[in-house]
Amino acid sequence: MINYLHQEQNWQSQLSDLITDPLELLNLLELSTEQLLSGAILASEQFKLRVPRAFVGKITIGDPFDPLLLQVLPHHLELEEHPEFVTDPLGEEAANQMPGVLHKYQSRFLLTLTGACAIHCRYCFRRHFPYQENLPKNDDWIKIKQYIEQNPKINEVILSGGDPLTLSNRKLALWIERLSSLPQVQILRIHSRVPIVIPNRIDEELISILKNSRLRIIVVIHSNHASELDNYTCSKLEQLTLHHITVLNQAVLLKGVNDSAITLTALSWRLFEARVMPYYLHVLDKVKGAQHFDLRSSEIDQIYSDVLASLPGYLVPKLVREIAGEKNKTPLFGVQTF
Repeated sequence: MINYLHQEQNWQSQLSDLITDPLELLNLLELSTEQLLSGAILASEQFKLRVPRAFVGKITIGDPFDPLLLQVLPHHLELEEHPEFVTDPLGEEAANQMPGVLHKYQSRFLLTLTGACAIHCRYCFRRHFPYQENLPKNDDWIKIKQYIEQNPKINEVILSGGDPLTLSNRKLALWIERLSSLPQVQILRIHSRVPIVIPNRIDEELISILKNSRLRIIVVIHSNHASELDNYTCSKLEQLTLHHITVLNQAVLLKGVNDSAITLTALSWRLFEARVMPYYLHVLDKVKGAQHFDLRSSEIDQIYSDVLASLPGYLVPKLVREIAGEKNKTPLFGVQTF
């Protein structure tokens, strides 16, 4: 299980030493079967394997069905064609106003500062996103500033990507300072999986930047399974909340990973132990390459019904689907049209 050596390394070192070779990953986990390897190599040519060693340390050795492994190991099923699964399931091309800017909802807009991620989740809805054409340069700040000012209903900016916490503290602080200079912007949301896969990213300098900002900071982490939340990771997440930084979690409902009420209930309780509140449970976005994670609507309804019966209301994440062109995320429980 967890390799505690990684707790001694700084986050930059861990980010620069990711596993990108399927053979290395399978050998580390003692799973180097020919069938797994051939499928992983082929699928990795389409969407590269990328996983931190600290995260691999949480995967059970010898278990090909470990729920953490299934999220990161390329699989031959990703290469199958399904007409409902497309490269831009959320219609983000239409919402892409300028490099770095995705404006889908009235009061908030999303800023992609990087295309880099610390981990490549195999169900990622932006696995086909053209990041290189959409990364804002320093000179683009003036245009972004003007865009915000021309849309006075915007009061919240969401940093996403890619993963904004793969950026250096210096660059992150620069963008936070820029956004805080605009009086209409009151809230900054940072969506990141890095605190789960490289917990040391939550360092003293980052905490100082966040807690001293004029903006109300919300960090939205992404954890799908309680096994991702070992004690060290939880202690790092708790550091954010102890400095009055709101931390929420969003998960994706994935076949074979967390498709049971028992698993989702355990996740909510584990998050609560780390002072993190469950926020969203997303139905899988129909992105090309992720169809093997999909569940039938009847299965989803039953799972969520059991979750409601098992948890107090404050620990039940909202079950939602994002539909291209809609003005908000769509609540789904009891709806049989998805």
